[in-house]
Amino acid sequence: MTITLSVPTASAENAVHHEQAARGNIDAAQRAISALTAALSGSADFDKILLRAAAGAGKSYALVRMVREALDHPDCTRVAVTAFANKQVFPLAGDLGKALGAARVCLFVAGDRLPDVPQEVRDNVSIASTTSAIPTSCDVVLGTSHKLGAFGERRRLLNELGEAANGSLPFDVLFVDEAWQLPRHRYSTVEGLAPVSVGVGDVGQLPPIDPSQNPWRGDPGYNPYRAWPTAYEKNEATCVVDLPAVWRPTAAQLPLWRAFYSDWDELQCVAAPGDRSVELPPLTGTPSVVWNSVVTGNPTLLEVDGLPAPEAVDIDLPVLGVVEDLLAPLLEGGFSTVTRRYDSQGAPLDAVRTDAATPHGDPLIVILATRNQLVDDATDMVERLTDKYALPEGVLVASTVDSWQGQTNAITIAIHPLSGAEQLDEFNSAFGRLAVTCTRATHGLLMVARGGLDDLLAKAPARPGTPLGEPGSRSLPRQTHQRILAAFSRARLVDEPA
Repeated sequence: MTITLSVPTASAENAVHHEQAARGNIDAAQRAISALTAALSGSADFDKILLRAAAGAGKSYALVRMVREALDHPDCTRVAVTAFANKQVFPLAGDLGKALGAARVCLFVAGDRLPDVPQEVRDNVSIASTTSAIPTSCDVVLGTSHKLGAFGERRRLLNELGEAANGSLPFDVLFVDEAWQLPRHRYSTVEGLAPVSVGVGDVGQLPPIDPSQNPWRGDPGYNPYRAWPTAYEKNEATCVVDLPAVWRPTAAQLPLWRAFYSDWDELQCVAAPGDRSVELPPLTGTPSVVWNSVVTGNPTLLEVDGLPAPEAVDIDLPVLGVVEDLLAPLLEGGFSTVTRRYDSQGAPLDAVRTDAATPHGDPLIVILATRNQLVDDATDMVERLTDKYALPEGVLVASTVDSWQGQTNAITIAIHPLSGAEQLDEFNSAFGRLAVTCTRATHGLLMVARGGLDDLLAKAPARPGTPLGEPGSRSLPRQTHQRILAAFSRARLVDEPA
């Protein structure tokens, strides 16, 4: 095998870090809070406030801050917090419970999901599975859109809890976490719980239903399956604020984040150069070249030529074999991650070292693919490597991209959605799917693909697309993919026959 490596052409111009970057998010959240305060006071006509975030922007922290500020307002006595899935609601309930106290925060969850509530969350909230069990002391009620939006739920809430300060509805503000994952038809079931809605989320997340499947072709701006904020962003009664900084990526990954959110006025990174690192074991050959590129923090794309043909688009054991060969010496030798921590203002604190022999927190390595069969094969590989090297839980995980959104890990190894593709289609070129793939990692990103991505994109016709799930006519995804690839270090591996 022979391997070559080239550095990315994109660069992070005018980048700022630490407190200077975090200050942008603090100021943006304050603008959203001011708009909410004006709406509650009646001095502004806003009924929707959208706090838009890039991946890893610390949006949950901003949401908790907004909930606290809302409850401090004299014209706000009770708020609801919702999201599409319990895996989003549970951790947010825990955060709010820690901030406000269990007597004020109620997790409203279906009875059959009670065993799924983590103990750390249980310790910090009140829990109810029926409306009548919600404590009257709670001024924050959290539940999925299916739970809070159940048929007749608004009437039951009014009967049990009474009207909030607005005098007619059970809540004064409805907060929607991961708002761009909640389709419009689900939002419509909870919209009437409060006169003001605040949507907070990553605009690059995948909605639970493909927004491109629009049966209302006569009105392309309307689609009940599209993320609900897109129906209101241009309304005069909507206030839109962007969080201009991200906390998750390395400083070297900032050009990649900017490639995804290219229309934003500003995007900065709290982590500065040197704040994140990976300590590698002694390596030689191809693994040495690849991993030493990844641990610079630069996203790295490894294209492999000369492999046997795959059985199908979603069955590519030769590519997974390359991944396994790269992982073997890394797992055998052992590695560690080093992470700089920050205070709430972005000021750097101490550095934390996590060793693969005793992992804690987020998984260290996750293998992501877009198709289920490929992930099933990757899972078999994970189990094989885990047994071979006696890896503790949390070192190596495999998942589909769709299932991993909202999750974080140190190093991502992803099979590029276009690997082996003959043309661009709605699935393999979905903006959100690629965005989620590329934005999970805190320390290093390695994309692996069969060779030919540049040729595929050069030959693909320009197509109208809907970036970030919004109606639009920009030519995508060819240009978007090319811009994103420019942010990667590019390694080319030629598998030469013996």
